Amino acid sequence: MAKKKVVVGMSGGVDSSVAAYLLKEQGYDVIGVTMQIWQDEESKIQEENGGCCGLSAVDDARKVAAQIGIPYYVMNFKKDFQEKVIDYFVDEYLHGRTPNPCIACNRYVKWESLLTRSMEIGADYIATGHYARVEQLPNGRYAIRHSATWSKDQTYALYNLTQDQLRRTLMPVGEYEKDQIREIAKEIGLQIANKPDSQDICFVSDDDYASFIEEESNQKIPEGNFVTPDGKILGRHKGIIHYTIGQRKGLGLSLGYQAFVLEIRPDTNEVVIGTNEDLMTTRVRANKLNFMTVEDLEGEMRVFAKIRYNHKGDWCTVRKTGEDEIECIFETPQRAVTPGQALVLYDGDYVLGGGTILG
Repeated sequence: MAKKKVVVGMSGGVDSSVAAYLLKEQGYDVIGVTMQIWQDEESKIQEENGGCCGLSAVDDARKVAAQIGIPYYVMNFKKDFQEKVIDYFVDEYLHGRTPNPCIACNRYVKWESLLTRSMEIGADYIATGHYARVEQLPNGRYAIRHSATWSKDQTYALYNLTQDQLRRTLMPVGEYEKDQIREIAKEIGLQIANKPDSQDICFVSDDDYASFIEEESNQKIPEGNFVTPDGKILGRHKGIIHYTIGQRKGLGLSLGYQAFVLEIRPDTNEVVIGTNEDLMTTRVRANKLNFMTVEDLEGEMRVFAKIRYNHKGDWCTVRKTGEDEIECIFETPQRAVTPGQALVLYDGDYVLGGGTILG
């Protein structure tokens, strides 16, 4: 019987490199692929990015592939990345929301685009170096499970994968701690064993989101008013793309109390200001739903949920409030619920599903 063929998305980092090695050791027919999405970038930008999106990743990945003895290719996904990630990122900010581009990239580029191309060349699976696990449940559905290491767990950013994508996905790194992965890399002599982890948003190298958005959208974002929740003008803001819910620094307001961004109103070009106490809520709504452990949500369910990537998570009761909308009532107030971010629900160790936060 022929060995199963798997395409490993190789970023040039230690996690995906060891993932490729582990799968080869398990007897798979492994092909290494780097998804080239910044092929026009200057060398200076490459060095700054350094992570999964830079051209510099190609050199590291090619060396690793040669060292572990697997074929290696570079696939151009620049058009897909522009449409599915960058255009989405810019549009969300222009509409007063704070997106998570990594979630969009995972669903539509690292999985959808790569999986389609991999199937075309006869692969049975794709694999990544994510700290998560894919398992088939007794009900026949596939779900993402927490990785062996909580400190590096990446399940939050994977909640939006489809059943077909999960069925064809391998995540060998999810069974290990980060230190163990670096140790394996050292044992087999990989030069990237101590390479730092990549930054979160790879395509904004200097963290200046506002300049990037203005350049990409080819528009100058106008100034507007800081206001209280009831509309009283407090001062002028630099443009809504400069702010996100919960922000305190960089407001330039002197109000006699600590001021925070409560809401962004793109229709009136206003940024609503209030206190930290005003930021607390127990109710979170979300749409653009995707479920994993179940086909759909029936009735109320007590689950563990996260409202952002670095949120420690908390317990809530979730229920459907529409065909494509859920409401979570948290047992303790949550701070700075941010439209555009993901609400991810957990049933035990498994991702139940999630959606995009409405407010």
